[in-house]
Amino acid sequence: MNEERKVALVAGANGVIGKNLIEHLETQPGWRVIGLSRRGGPGQIAVDLLDVEDTRAKLGGLDDVTHVFYAAYVDKPTWAELVPPNLAMLTNLVDAIEPAAPGLRHISLMQGYKVYGAHLGPFKTPARESDAGHMPPEFNVDQQQFLERRQAGKTWTWSAIRPSVVGGTALGNPMNLALAIAVYASISKELGLPLRFPGKPGAYDSLLEMTDAGLLAKATTWATDSMNEAYNIANGDLFRWSELWPRIAAYFDLEVAPPLPMSLDVVMADKEELWTSIAAKYGLEVPYSAVSSSWGFADFVFGWDYDMFADGSKARRAGFHEYAETSAMFFRLFDEFRKAKVIP
Repeated sequence: MNEERKVALVAGANGVIGKNLIEHLETQPGWRVIGLSRRGGPGQIAVDLLDVEDTRAKLGGLDDVTHVFYAAYVDKPTWAELVPPNLAMLTNLVDAIEPAAPGLRHISLMQGYKVYGAHLGPFKTPARESDAGHMPPEFNVDQQQFLERRQAGKTWTWSAIRPSVVGGTALGNPMNLALAIAVYASISKELGLPLRFPGKPGAYDSLLEMTDAGLLAKATTWATDSMNEAYNIANGDLFRWSELWPRIAAYFDLEVAPPLPMSLDVVMADKEELWTSIAAKYGLEVPYSAVSSSWGFADFVFGWDYDMFADGSKARRAGFHEYAETSAMFFRLFDEFRKAKVIP
């Protein structure tokens, strides 16, 4: 990338993906970063992207933005209900920024393997960017189609980044698997229990991959020079929980017992009082509400009793050659949680 001054607008600044992307961009020469989130934060603009007027009022004056990185997300109970708000947020952002920023050069859209129907059941693996689509609803697809239509005849370009499950440290996020595992292990240890894999029996032996948030930030920045392309981005290695789970247990000094299917969202619903006592015992600084938002997502991931991986060679052919070791990623994240006094 050239050294011309670039101004990044990052939507979803407090999430696992957005947080790491901002941290990466701030280390790169020539970038100025503006974060967007609903609740705001240091150096961020607090904006409700679902509110057309608020979005226009808060973003309409950002005339120097050159790059939009869209990683915002709102959760809903069903796949169909996810479409209207998530499409509306992207639409409102682009409607506000495009006329205000004449120097806009690129819009990066964060997606995932739901584009391939991975959330619906067994799908073709390895998934490739050229694979056929599937029956809607799927907001990731609707968002990309919106950008494709909007970009026609314009000077700016877009990219669609497709990670697997992302490993990062952001708290209060509905999709932080590493944090869910760390808290589950910590509670198991406090109760004197072994670490049991809680997912479906077939999920213990399925092939999976993950995406380190730092690696994803590098890939997302790299892809801003691409011309309307989608890229699968993952660590580059595959694993099975049956191999990795005992190593995770060993990190927490826990024994392993046979898997036992159970919903973490259900069995962890009554653990706030226990966590409060754990926090007091070990001097933790994070309440249960900040570490318990990903139980449903963990159930979702641990329910994949089929292979879950994609072909990342398109990005490599285009010039992105970074990779990460998944087990090392987990242990680094656990170390960071401990250092930040999130877990014992």
